[in-house]
Amino acid sequence: MIELKNITKSYGNGAVKAVNDLNLTVSEGGLFGFLGPNGAGKTTTIKMITGLLKPDSGTILLNGLDIVQEPLKAKRIIGYVPDEPVFYEKMTGAQFLTFISDVFGVSKKNRSGIMELAGYFELDKSLGDVVSSYSHGMRQKLSIIAALIHDPEILILDEPIVGLDPKASFRLKEKLKSFCNMGKTVFFSTHVMEVAEKLCDRVGIISHGSLIASAPLYELRKEAGEKNASLERLFLELTGSLKE
Repeated sequence: MIELKNITKSYGNGAVKAVNDLNLTVSEGGLFGFLGPNGAGKTTTIKMITGLLKPDSGTILLNGLDIVQEPLKAKRIIGYVPDEPVFYEKMTGAQFLTFISDVFGVSKKNRSGIMELAGYFELDKSLGDVVSSYSHGMRQKLSIIAALIHDPEILILDEPIVGLDPKASFRLKEKLKSFCNMGKTVFFSTHVMEVAEKLCDRVGIISHGSLIASAPLYELRKEAGEKNASLERLFLELTGSLKE
């Protein structure tokens, strides 16, 4: 469902290589956790997958669609929750969700799911308020709902748990699992190792722009010779953080 082939991205006229020859495949129905230290290249990779950044070289395919060559078709099948969601502050929550529905061409008869999602994340009573009055957690919920309302095939989330209260966090995790159970794909980055360990069927670890591991947790444990090691410990060992 997601395929990255030899992706490279540099900044500063090539002085800083944020992503270096990255190869990665996420299968249909997979719940993939993308992990890495600060500055490892996670957000740059996500922005290239979503078409917000163009890779210097390589190919990104979303269900067979090249995000560079066919950006509109590719973007129609993804839902995206950025690490710092941006809104039209003077819109109400309801107006913003209607706007997003219009952008994705969701017919009015198929918009009943908006209120269902808003109720699920307990935002329904605040949709009449302007977004500028929303707390950080409410904005995060609004961004998640906006990513889901056009029924995407792929959901891409950058640190989606940050700012959510425990109940909303639990409901998001349940929603991600049910999303994958329908044969759809989730790709998300997080610094919360416990979440990735319990939720993901596979994780990828990036460090200094290069993918250093991509496997189910049990395989990472087997390779490390530590059958009971936590994902946090494996992550620190693989990224060399325990030696610092």
